[in-house]
Amino acid sequence: LKSMWIKSILLSLKNMQWPSWLQPYVEVLLLWISWAIDYIDWDYLEYLTWLFLPLLIAFILPVLLLLFIYGCVIFLHIYGLRNRIREAYASSLWDGARISIASFWDAVGHVWHGYEIKGLENVPSEGPALFVYYHGTLPIDVYYVIAKCMLHKKRTLHCVGDKFIFKMPGWGMICKVFYITPGTVDDCMERLKDGHLLCIAPGGVREALFSDPTRYNIMWARRLGFAKVIIGCPGTPVIPMFTENCRDAFRTPCCGRKIFRWIYEKTRLPLCPVYGGFPVKMITHLGKPLYFSSDMNPEDVKKNVKEEVHDLIREHQRLPGSILRGIMQRFYDKRRCKQDVLLEEITCNNLCSNNITHGDSIAPSECS
Repeated sequence: LKSMWIKSILLSLKNMQWPSWLQPYVEVLLLWISWAIDYIDWDYLEYLTWLFLPLLIAFILPVLLLLFIYGCVIFLHIYGLRNRIREAYASSLWDGARISIASFWDAVGHVWHGYEIKGLENVPSEGPALFVYYHGTLPIDVYYVIAKCMLHKKRTLHCVGDKFIFKMPGWGMICKVFYITPGTVDDCMERLKDGHLLCIAPGGVREALFSDPTRYNIMWARRLGFAKVIIGCPGTPVIPMFTENCRDAFRTPCCGRKIFRWIYEKTRLPLCPVYGGFPVKMITHLGKPLYFSSDMNPEDVKKNVKEEVHDLIREHQRLPGSILRGIMQRFYDKRRCKQDVLLEEITCNNLCSNNITHGDSIAPSECS
């Protein structure tokens, strides 16, 4: 049936009036297509389509994420053109654009990942703070944190990005509007001393692409830049950060990883392909602020912060990482159920002890 439908289209194309110089080429092309159709096994082709469709979708979703970002870039350019005159007079020109994009990403996180953030109260309402986080395959959790900080704390989170980001066509505008910096030590210190929030992933692209998704291993190597920033801004709260299932939302293929790692180490080109976009549950955990003095050693600072991030991973991430379990976590989380039961027991016990202290009688059923 499909082949007959295609042949009818080819026949109608053949009967069309083509220019004399083009007619022979059209006839040859249509004849070649008709021969190819005769040899196609449509049932087998349909089988292959359904077989490889999940794999195709897995690689399409990262492309859609890239399109979302370029959509933000286009929006910013349009917004800038509309307000070109006002830009000279209002320093807060881009606030409307930031809030609009933050609302968009907040909605994406809520719908696609059931996104939550815990420990937002650890973020100061004013003054500097440095977020040090574990880098997922794609930093989509950072987009969500930026949105939460803007919408709930009314603060803009500055970010340190890899140098290749600034070389991508069209990304200059979004880097400027959302305060993304290449991350030199002096620049980071200046932003913190100006009272801004700043986030750094010491593992960078290496950790993003080559960390083991089953173990969530931290790959900070010998990087001490962030520790020097902390020492250079003594008294600045350092907030460890980790997002559950951040390596299960997007992943890199296991095959060929050593080759891509070798290419990256030699050229710093992130050529390793990324697939995924899986709707796993994502929860960002912000740890208690850490404070360091200026007389500390960078290695000691790095060790302390790394231990805190590792503790967040060990406490909140179920290992080995699993895409299926991450998706199921959106509907049922055994750990959360146990925490809710424990919280109810503690609350009940506190109420019982308070009432007993005040001399009130309590029926046994009230605390059962």
